[in-house]
Amino acid sequence: MSGSRLMRAIRVSEFGAPSVLRLRSDVTVPQPGRTQVLIRVHACGVNPVETYIRAGTYARKPTLPYTPGSDVAGVVESVGEGVTAVKAGDRVFTTATETGGYAEYTVAAGDSVYKLPDALDFTQGAAIGIPYFTAYRALIHKAHAKAGETVLIHGASGGVGIAACQLSRALGLQVFGTAGTPEGMKLVLNNGAHLAFNHRQEEYTDKITEATKGRGVDVIVEMLSNVNLSKDLQMLAYGGRVMVVGSRGSIEINPRDTMIKESSIVGVALFFATPVQNNSITKFVSNLIFFKFHFKILFLIQLSLFSRVGLIVII
Repeated sequence: MSGSRLMRAIRVSEFGAPSVLRLRSDVTVPQPGRTQVLIRVHACGVNPVETYIRAGTYARKPTLPYTPGSDVAGVVESVGEGVTAVKAGDRVFTTATETGGYAEYTVAAGDSVYKLPDALDFTQGAAIGIPYFTAYRALIHKAHAKAGETVLIHGASGGVGIAACQLSRALGLQVFGTAGTPEGMKLVLNNGAHLAFNHRQEEYTDKITEATKGRGVDVIVEMLSNVNLSKDLQMLAYGGRVMVVGSRGSIEINPRDTMIKESSIVGVALFFATPVQNNSITKFVSNLIFFKFHFKILFLIQLSLFSRVGLIVII
């Protein structure tokens, strides 16, 4: 393939609202370097962090102009020297791209590209990356959750939340989830939660504690820690752990709440996962697909909603 071949891609030349996204048809098709993979994109996930970056409110800002998008699914077009795990023609998905996923073609590092199970289509494959890998990292790599423990997914109706519900149920945990609407609560229950609670209702945290017979929950996967962290610490059981997956600001907490239960607060960042850890996640998710669950993944094409997962389908 000639390096001068052009493709369509969404470009961002200034930070701001969704209106800064521009579809261009004069973007050069990237070429894979050593240990890189060129993918013909069939679908790309839209994650909340990508909307924060586009808005210019995230700590990390890419050099302008750039193409957003990290989670893609598609077919390998070509591979660079040193890539052996995948080959041209393979159906794959990624957890990160080098050149952006909102495009017809993208380049990704070889160690972030995985074969897409035959049981999943491209749109489902594009929803695996950040949601499922983050959920697994929070539950297993960081919280070390064990079968029989109780987990609360605080904000369970989003992409990572749904993934956390499904994985928690598969791991043998007692699964509680929160959402802000009856529809969200139904979604949470349909994806593995034993009980769902409306986090917009007063005293919902008391109901969660009552559901544990006063013991508290062992693990909390927290999507909005700048609002909920103080409440989380009070809902924990002795030795409980809060996994901070998302936060949009600061919050004041009472450190004594961690002392009286010897609890812990742990930050979760998928960026720091090793290739070995990521491979373990891929194997676990693949086993779920084949042996345990029929995945029900929520796709929402709404770039302007920061709290949801969306999907771009490349035609």
